[in-house]
Amino acid sequence: MNGGGEGLAAPATSGAATATAPLDWKFSQVFGERTAGEEVQEVDIISAIEFDRTGDHLATGDRGGRVVLFERTDAKENGAHRKDLERMDYSMSKHPEFRYKTEFQSHEPEFDYLKSLEIEEKINKIRWCQTANGALFLLSTNDKTIKFWKVQEKKVKKLSEMNVDQSKSSGNGPVVDSTPEISKPYLANGVCKDKPISFPSNDSSIPSGGFPSLRMPVVTSPETSLLARCRRVYAHAHDYHINSISNNSDGETFISADDLRINLWNLEISSQSFNIVDVKPTNMEDLTEVITSAEFHPTHCNTLAYSSSKGSIRLIDLRQSALCDNHSKLFEEQEAPGSRSFFTEIIASISDIKFAKNGRHILSRDYMTLKLWDINMDSGPVASFQVHEYLRPKLCDLYENDSIFDKFECCLSGDGVRVATGSYSNLFRVFGCSEGSTEATTLEASKNPMRRQVQTPSRPARSLGNLPRVLRRGADNSGADTNGNGFDFTTKLLHLAWHPTENSLACAASNSLYMYYA
Repeated sequence: MNGGGEGLAAPATSGAATATAPLDWKFSQVFGERTAGEEVQEVDIISAIEFDRTGDHLATGDRGGRVVLFERTDAKENGAHRKDLERMDYSMSKHPEFRYKTEFQSHEPEFDYLKSLEIEEKINKIRWCQTANGALFLLSTNDKTIKFWKVQEKKVKKLSEMNVDQSKSSGNGPVVDSTPEISKPYLANGVCKDKPISFPSNDSSIPSGGFPSLRMPVVTSPETSLLARCRRVYAHAHDYHINSISNNSDGETFISADDLRINLWNLEISSQSFNIVDVKPTNMEDLTEVITSAEFHPTHCNTLAYSSSKGSIRLIDLRQSALCDNHSKLFEEQEAPGSRSFFTEIIASISDIKFAKNGRHILSRDYMTLKLWDINMDSGPVASFQVHEYLRPKLCDLYENDSIFDKFECCLSGDGVRVATGSYSNLFRVFGCSEGSTEATTLEASKNPMRRQVQTPSRPARSLGNLPRVLRRGADNSGADTNGNGFDFTTKLLHLAWHPTENSLACAASNSLYMYYA
């Protein structure tokens, strides 16, 4: 299909031989939307977002160290079964509905006295783990510490029917004497002279009529509450800031990555980890690149990929060596002659990578572009998408205000036909990556997402043999945003996630969570 590496590689889903029509995106929901003129607190800004494997739950983390969970409601209300949802036609338009489920404080600000370093509570990543016995499990991390959380419904136990019926108490209880105590003469031993001394009876028989007014307390559980409990804390394993965590398909292990090392953990063991990648040079002056993102293969428990600040992706195999300093495959795009500038290395740094659901492709995001890589072809990306090419003349301004170091995330649809990523002015872009697709849609994170939609004009059909190996689609050279307005670098859409089984997107714009479907 890929013609020996010269044509467009097969799309991320089998059977998608023809280009799909562009999707018509619609607004679904918003959580935490700002009112006009409302000032957003720094701690409320969303810093991580993740769907679980089924898509029935969504988790967000913020800079205040909180994790907020949302759950799907329309599937339950319609009586749809999970297997039915998985068999649905992916192109079917379905309106998803989520509701707030619970939230908990995952991380607190800390201070490292040995290094005189403040550790922020900001959540860098959230990853869902396998569910068990109706409980939800997830991993969350800040710069230094990873925590394993269990969220489960607990029944609130209450005592009921414990009050004795006073109107019927005379038959089986003591009669209350109405004589004032002050008038009662008492002996020296405290016994009242007027009241006969009664001794306890050994007769324990129950009257034939029973005790009609005696009601024993009953424990009931009419209500349930969600309880989040930290099961394990994985700490003191990273000297640098953790940028990634990723679960293994074996359900037992996960990795955590910082700038120079990747560690392998067992979920059940928090006291130790195994270092599998170490790129720290003997002399730190020789340091040329750092690790920026890492992720396990979705089905092969022995394979993982990590990206670097030089724009390369390395695929490693845990079966080859205990310390995986030598990669099995290297993916990087060759630099065009004469194109090098002061900003070349900065904008080439990859901020995020994601495996396609079937594990055949890897999606990467650098500052200017999205790139789709075939793990069987390391000569270059099979497709490249320009996200905001009109910013290239403004790289000096972006460097001055540090925006050029913003780390945008990326995601793929569950069927592998489309990819998405964010940009400035709370815009995000959706591209089609199947053969011949010209889909390049720009939307704004608002209740009217189509306000800024831009569709790339359709192009004449071209045979597979005439297609260039690297396609460049969706470029916008207007020098401003898609409305011709000046760009707002203070509002940016860094975090977004694609529903695993439907065309549904969750996007984080500042402290607001926007949901869209198509």
